[in-house]
Amino acid sequence: MKLLATPIEGLVEIVTEPRVDPRGSFTRITCLDELAALAPDGAGAGLRFVQLNLSRSRQRGTLRGLHVQRGANAATPPREAKLIRCLRGAVWDVAADLRPGSPTLGRWHAVELDERQQRQLFIPPGVAHGFQTLADDSELLYQHTAAYAASLDTGVRWDDPQLAIPWPLPPQQMSTRDLALPRLDLFLTSLTATRSPCPCPPPCVLPCAASAAATAAPR
Repeated sequence: MKLLATPIEGLVEIVTEPRVDPRGSFTRITCLDELAALAPDGAGAGLRFVQLNLSRSRQRGTLRGLHVQRGANAATPPREAKLIRCLRGAVWDVAADLRPGSPTLGRWHAVELDERQQRQLFIPPGVAHGFQTLADDSELLYQHTAAYAASLDTGVRWDDPQLAIPWPLPPQQMSTRDLALPRLDLFLTSLTATRSPCPCPPPCVLPCAASAAATAAPR
């Protein structure tokens, strides 16, 4: 594996190297020994993936995101990192730095992932993820270092004016949940605001902006 740095600290492009013969190919997509240097703060001696998810999008132009899991409270940093690979089709994959205090807060980086490339994207905790499909019937494989927790699930709007991400296609098939995500400024305010626990499920940012129906929608 080759680990390629990006302009965002901790965000790494990973190039895998298949072994090819007349039968086809064999590719190692995860090796904890080789990826140990990417371990999130507080994750222990090495990287540990605890959940594996598959995302399927039928239509070209489908846009999902930008999603991130926050910390349990203001004193607890986020713990979910992701390793993402395209198994079928093609996507324009985006990571946006939402970490307060980060020198690249508010910056984003995008890479095209497709079934032919031997590329993956490692997204560290606190960095949001989104993507737009460039082909019909696209599939992404996610490996996570923390189990999904609905109470910690949040994110930022795909069209946030501060991020100003130039998505390659007009957005299609967006979920109600994603359309209800907050702007970056409101998201950052929510991380530092002192308030009593909100009874709304996420993506509630300012009590009580979300609904249970929005939370139940697929990411």
